[in-house]
Amino acid sequence: MSSIKKMTYYEKMAESPIPSLILRLSVPTVISMLVTNIYNMVDTAFVGLLGTSASGAVGVVFGFMAIIQAFGFMFGQGSGSILSRSLGSKDIDNASKTATTGFTCSFLFGIIFIIIGLPFLDQLVVLLGSTDTIAVYAKDYIIFILFASPFMASSLTLNNILRYEGKAALGMVGLMTGAVLNMALDPILMFGLNMGIAGAGLSTALSQLVSFSILISMFIRGKTIVKLNKENFVADVHFILNIMTTGFPSLLRQGLNSVATVLLNTQAAVYGDGAVAAMSIVSRIVFFVMSVAIGIGQGFQPVSGFNYGAKKYSRLRKAYVFTFFMAELLVIIGLSIVLVNSDGLIGIFRNDPEVIEIGTRALKLQMLTLLFVPITVVTEMLFQTTGNKLRASILSALRSGIFFIPTLIILAKIRGLAGIQEAQPVAYILTFVPALVMAIIFFIRLPKLDGDIEEA
Repeated sequence: MSSIKKMTYYEKMAESPIPSLILRLSVPTVISMLVTNIYNMVDTAFVGLLGTSASGAVGVVFGFMAIIQAFGFMFGQGSGSILSRSLGSKDIDNASKTATTGFTCSFLFGIIFIIIGLPFLDQLVVLLGSTDTIAVYAKDYIIFILFASPFMASSLTLNNILRYEGKAALGMVGLMTGAVLNMALDPILMFGLNMGIAGAGLSTALSQLVSFSILISMFIRGKTIVKLNKENFVADVHFILNIMTTGFPSLLRQGLNSVATVLLNTQAAVYGDGAVAAMSIVSRIVFFVMSVAIGIGQGFQPVSGFNYGAKKYSRLRKAYVFTFFMAELLVIIGLSIVLVNSDGLIGIFRNDPEVIEIGTRALKLQMLTLLFVPITVVTEMLFQTTGNKLRASILSALRSGIFFIPTLIILAKIRGLAGIQEAQPVAYILTFVPALVMAIIFFIRLPKLDGDIEEA
């Protein structure tokens, strides 16, 4: 890539108006997240045709997929955050080394999942919260997810590298192609070839392989500033640890989400397969609404990391404020739509009176408290992209587990099924206050003038 092209990239990130820059970077991410989440919901709807236990199995395996994705996000967010700051300071060599090392480690961790998971399938599905009836379906589904884990993890890493480089549109192509293929293959494999839930698993595995192939081709074909090659791999413990610690908040968030999902399944299982299926469906609908706001936040991340690295602090402030208000607006629109027909939405995925009754109350409660979430998400992204690893990790832990897990256990014991429905909304509210305080402190300490040195 020519130096002129690199300078064009630098000028775009350092001088373009903040709103248009973030929106331009966000649109591909929002589209790909929406398509991916539409796939997830279509997949849930197709599996729901197999019965309530099959629906519950999807929720159970989703917790395991989140663990695989956690490592993909850790290496992707870690390497992406570092390379965006490197690009901001015009150190392209370090950016390429960081990207190559992050991608390689992500793929290797996916292989480790296969080695560890295959011999213990029976124990794994039980550990994830399966009932006896759900376990049969979960095993047929999860085996394909295991084989796809290297491609699933590294695809997320590659997508994040592209996004932090400002090439979110290229990442969108890979993720969307895989998601659309998955939606097309689901009915063919599940019902056309009579594979049942195993067909859904195979469909997911094949789509992950296709997404990986498209994403890696972007680097091979020279579409990027950073270069992925064996010469750029850094086999140094400290270098790898820097990537991992920078991305640790993402691992912590996803890991705690997985633990929370398993715990939620275990608590809900006491009330039957219908409760497990209902809470799984609610989680997918809520995440669909949140994915739009998160997509805007992901457009903010490369802008944040780049301008922090370039010491353009005024642009960082503007980017944060714009992203926060934009995310809140999108959440308000989403919750308004969902609240109008909550029971109808649940019924799309599983037309079971018990599932609809349990899911409708949980969905309404979560949607009403979703307004407290954007500041937490955007502030966590701010800390991660500016190298504030400890603050990012603390906020990530608060948001994803420290408040939710004990709240779930306590409320489930005191209020039974109602407590399970109420736990996530309570956790949303509890996390809001520390996120707000931490954001205020960060900006008070941030230099007032561009190019100044930040306070300790």
